Formats: sequence, C-alpha cells, structure tokens
Amino acid sequence: MSVAFSLVVAVGMVLAVLVMLRSGTLREKYAILWIVVGGLTIILGIFPGLLDWAASLVGIKVPANLLFALSIVLLVGVGLHVSRELTVLEEETRTLAEEVAILRQSVDSLRRSAAIEDMPAADRTVVHPARQITPEEVDRDH
Repeated sequence: MSVAFSLVVAVGMVLAVLVMLRSGTLREKYAILWIVVGGLTIILGIFPGLLDWAASLVGIKVPANLLFALSIVLLVGVGLHVSRELTVLEEETRTLAEEVAILRQSVDSLRRSAAIEDMPAADRTVVHPARQITPEEVDRDH
C-alpha cells in the first residue's frame, strides 16, 4: 500500500513538473532537479530493495533514515540555491530601480528644457524663492 502510494505521488510530482515546464511557469534549470528527484523516487518505489542495498552500503541500519537524510540534504541544497537566486534578483531589481530613477530624472530635465525653449524670451524669467533668475541665466544653463 505505501509503495503504491509513493509511486502515485512520485508520478504525480513528475507530471506536475512537466505540466509546469510546458506551460512556462517553471524554468528548465529548476525542473531538472525535481524530475531527477521524481525519477529516483519512482525507481525506489519500483525496486524497494535498492534502498536497503544503499543503506547497507553507507552503514545505515534503517533504510528509511537514509531516505530522510538524503531528503534533508536535498532540501538544504534547494534552500541555498533559492536564497542565492533571490539575492541575485534583489540586486538586479535594485540596479534597475536606480537606472529607472536616473532616466526619469533625465527625461524630466529634458522636458523642462524643451518647455523653457518653447516659451517666449520675455516669459523665461523663473521665480526662485531666494532670487529671480534672468532669461540669460536660463539660456546659459541649457
């Protein structure tokens, strides 16, 4: 009963990964890991003696402990990989936000310059809280 259940779960996991891969919701580099894990689970479900053999090979008396240890190692590895990917994405997002802010400021500056150039020379006087800027100063700055 438990072998059949594990086989159904493993086949379901592989099918879910393939559907997600086909629909584009999961990238290939992540799908490979899950397909390998699903494939190994299917193989262990079909040939349960392999787990006993592998456990005796590494000196573990209870084969389920080997499975738990491998699962923990796999999950720690996946967690580290996801953390690394998240760090890279955060850095890219921060860089892009800074570039957008710089470009937005440049566009605003160009729009203000174009608006000032379109104005008649008499209206180019800009009122500043501290002092009044003359049209010659505006032309000199742009």
